[in-house]
Amino acid sequence: MKIFPVELIREADAYTIKNEPIAEIDLMERAATACFYWLIRNIPFHKKIVVFCGTGNNGGDGLVIARMMSARGYLAEVFILGPAEKFSESCRINYERVQAVPEIKTLFLAENDPLPEFEPETIVIDAIFGSGLTREPSGFYAKVIRHLNESKQLIVAIDVPSGLFCDRTISIGKNPVAIHADYTLTFSPPKLGFFFPENDKFAGKWQLLDIGIMQEFIDHADTRNFYIDQDDCRRILKPRTKFSHKGTFGHALLICGGPGKMGAAILAARGCLHAGPGLVSVHIPGRGVNILQTAVPEAMLDIDKDDSLFTGVRDLEKYSAIAMGPGIGTDRQTQAAVKLLIQDAGIPVIFDADALNILSENKTWITFIPKGSILTPHPKEFERLAGKSSDDFERNQKQRELSVKYSSYIILKGAHTAITTPDGRCFFNSTGNPGMATGGSGDILTGILAGLFAQGYSPLETCILGVYLHGLAGDLAAEISGQEALIAGDIADNLGKAFQTLY
Repeated sequence: MKIFPVELIREADAYTIKNEPIAEIDLMERAATACFYWLIRNIPFHKKIVVFCGTGNNGGDGLVIARMMSARGYLAEVFILGPAEKFSESCRINYERVQAVPEIKTLFLAENDPLPEFEPETIVIDAIFGSGLTREPSGFYAKVIRHLNESKQLIVAIDVPSGLFCDRTISIGKNPVAIHADYTLTFSPPKLGFFFPENDKFAGKWQLLDIGIMQEFIDHADTRNFYIDQDDCRRILKPRTKFSHKGTFGHALLICGGPGKMGAAILAARGCLHAGPGLVSVHIPGRGVNILQTAVPEAMLDIDKDDSLFTGVRDLEKYSAIAMGPGIGTDRQTQAAVKLLIQDAGIPVIFDADALNILSENKTWITFIPKGSILTPHPKEFERLAGKSSDDFERNQKQRELSVKYSSYIILKGAHTAITTPDGRCFFNSTGNPGMATGGSGDILTGILAGLFAQGYSPLETCILGVYLHGLAGDLAAEISGQEALIAGDIADNLGKAFQTLY
């Protein structure tokens, strides 16, 4: 699914209005109707609805919602910020329609007016600015936004929380002015800003609503940002043929484990095996043999000449995928072995954990990693690779630049895990939950990626399908055990169910 910048969203709306064709006022009605149906499914009937409207089209959405909620029997009240002469045409029409409903109390708020206090359990609807904001709120508008945040009422923002920018960071100050929504009902296609941690406290739980923007425009629009969904992964997944055999699905090599970290090798191996390669070999120090053969009997072992360290792999040619890093440490001999593997691999390599730490200490080596390689840092590992960023938008830009510079795929792990590509695109994941923030979760992902790449998926397909399945398996695990009790092994155990959902 494509993610559009604000300018392209406006073009999409205009194209739909012209070519469906549909009047702007009717498209507004359609958008507000989608919000209305979400609200009546999720807001108990006895709750009072108070809608704060601006004078633009976002305010028009709010006025339609107030009218629909009132007709449904909810007690609805509207506060309008700004004079009537500033109404957009569609907002003006919907204001007149609301005026014809005597059950709805409508008040204009001016700069010196006292701000309303709320009855307990009032639901506040934010329809002040939406995505049309061009500068940070100040004066009267900032005062209203802060008042709503301090009210502690449940807030539902329409399209975009007022004060939040879609395509750039909000003010870095200690108290940026933006609505802290509990829910945001946003219209498809989604906005870039929703995918960054810094905006989570503003957007809350965001729901993507389809308002019928013409698919023809979406299909032909050029964008660098995408949201991975189930349909994307179904198109990637390769069904197995009747006469397939283990040689059909490749041979993955995992270089993992060390003293006190053999669990990393076990988890990576389990993730890899459940991802479907024909053969899996795990290269480990000598001391780990009994542990691995007992814990993961389906995996073959390639045993290092050293009992405690990774010091090198003798024969790389027989492997169709190579992943390295979890638990290997950063000893000097290990660093030398990593450098040699980079030179000799001949195929893209998946780098995680300590392999990334070694690259961070030897940044000139990154230039020589095979093209199409996959790097899987968490935020701190990425910071060591790319340097500190002032905000999430800058960090995302650095991630793209690093992918382009080194012709590599970078998977920055977290909520909405971000994949950047050698051509500067970015794909955000739609699966996963906070319960996956547990030791070993990344090791499972490394194994999944190796297992998919071994089967002949391209690096991009490997990244997209890998992070989606990893997150989906985590979601399935959380349904069983809850987020707090979820452990990394649960993710591997649910990979089969995750695959089944795609079939």
